[in-house]
Amino acid sequence: MMTHSITACFYTMSRKTASRILFLAGLALAIGELYKQIFLTVFINHGNYDWWYFPFQLCSVPMYLCLIQYPLRSTRLRTVICTFMRDFHIMSGIAALAVPAGFSHIHWSLTLHGYCWHILLILIGLFCHAAGLTDNSRQGYLHSLPLFVLCCGIATAVNLLAPGHGTADMFYISPYHPSVQPIVHELALTIGILPANLLYLAAICLGAALTHALFAIARLPLSCRK
Repeated sequence: MMTHSITACFYTMSRKTASRILFLAGLALAIGELYKQIFLTVFINHGNYDWWYFPFQLCSVPMYLCLIQYPLRSTRLRTVICTFMRDFHIMSGIAALAVPAGFSHIHWSLTLHGYCWHILLILIGLFCHAAGLTDNSRQGYLHSLPLFVLCCGIATAVNLLAPGHGTADMFYISPYHPSVQPIVHELALTIGILPANLLYLAAICLGAALTHALFAIARLPLSCRK
């Protein structure tokens, strides 16, 4: 009963209020990322910027999307963004928390940052769903795929253009070395870097599709707001 009441509260709030909440979440992420970048550059790397930590991993994308969605006038674009954040980032947030090696070995404050970051990603995705900002139809998932492809293109551009071949590894799809992701690394050593990276991206899309299907079955709420 309490869960239903909370869901109803989110679903009945205005779209403008929901958009403001997402903007504030994006602002919190941006402030946290600024701390991380300054701490890494100044205190860990003594003034040298490490492109490995450039903020454009899959789990970094909601920081930008939460800020971008606020001034948008297009309800359709907001729906695409919110559906994307629910489908891709609940999954990626849970995966990162299950295997936190990527953010749990540098400094305790960055470990705390990593846990808070990925928990917030999950909460953002759940909020988008509970507030009725997502499209639960099959087309809703398909419409989010071009955004994923765009993000992959940006990640690839950073990987190619960042100083030093292989210094940046956005989305863990660097063309210069096997992925550091478990299983994908072994695949890259066996079938090659590019095929392994493509299989990895396909697996992410499959995971997002399963997440989308689970929320569509739950049907809370039944559909996105108009």
